[in-house]
Amino acid sequence: GSMQSPDKLGLVKSSLKLLVSSMNEDDRIALVVYAGAAGVVLESTPGDDKLKILTALESLTAGGSTNGGAGIELAYRMAEQHLIEGGINRVIIASDGDMNVGVSSIEALTELIKHKREKGIALTTLAYGTGNLNYSLMEQLADVGNGNAAYIDTLNEAINVLVEEMQSTLFTIAKDVKIQIEFNPATVSEYRLIGYENRLLRQEDFLNDKIDAGEIGSGQTLTALYEITPTGSASALLTDRRYGAGPQTTGAQTSGRDNELAFVKIRYKMPDQKNSTVFCATVMNEESVQASENIRFATAIAGFGQLLQGATYTKEWDYPQLLELARNSRGDDEQGYRSEMIQLVELASAL
Repeated sequence: GSMQSPDKLGLVKSSLKLLVSSMNEDDRIALVVYAGAAGVVLESTPGDDKLKILTALESLTAGGSTNGGAGIELAYRMAEQHLIEGGINRVIIASDGDMNVGVSSIEALTELIKHKREKGIALTTLAYGTGNLNYSLMEQLADVGNGNAAYIDTLNEAINVLVEEMQSTLFTIAKDVKIQIEFNPATVSEYRLIGYENRLLRQEDFLNDKIDAGEIGSGQTLTALYEITPTGSASALLTDRRYGAGPQTTGAQTSGRDNELAFVKIRYKMPDQKNSTVFCATVMNEESVQASENIRFATAIAGFGQLLQGATYTKEWDYPQLLELARNSRGDDEQGYRSEMIQLVELASAL
């Protein structure tokens, strides 16, 4: 019942029509609903039988309560029955995340999803709407299901997720990807990861292959931003430590490495493997580096998030500087996503 609005069920239908338009005879799709009780709207159907699929989509209505657990169980059951060996097997949930009847405990759902991912069935969650939206639940389920989560608020975003980024949305090339960064205290006195609060990994879990981590899709690029303070800078926020790591205590450890900024380690598993592979890279301490347009625009987005959260660490940096940075780094904006972000900043600034 909570899905009865144009920006929810209406947008779900439009989004899935885009997905269907890119399917062919080698693909299969089934539709399951969960309003009060779970049921099958469309049995597993070849992707080129578009009239049958689109007719089933148009028949969807919203009503009743939300037995999300039963719906997910049924969806996985159908995915198992029609498993494509060597193919992409995935359950996609399109919902506002409001699951209030039946097996709705996070623990029960995550255990089910963990079990099914071992059988080669991943999970993607598409979140819709506002108000009672429970995006954190949708994201958590996708994390456990070796999949990805996306929030779709417009048809343009649906095109982005289900058409233009289809490969990275559905085709996983590496799983349980972990990244660990060690900064050189001879060159960096302080550092702060911006964002990724729900992705933090305990240091001791980096080497543990039993710990679940994130997945990387084909053609996908991930950006993590750190704010760092060079050693000796007057802008440091922390006082000197008597016993902690610092330039006065690490001479032997950093000898000959004063030109290094950080050491990056990445572990990952191939989709069909249980043991991880590791590779490392050294980040050199360049005196002056011209950041790319992509990095500068990503910095603008991160800065926007900081301002919306109260601007604890941005000091005098405010909306005018944010807009200048975003406009100057917009670059080639073929789909208009960056222009849309700048419009959001302008609106937030006016508010």
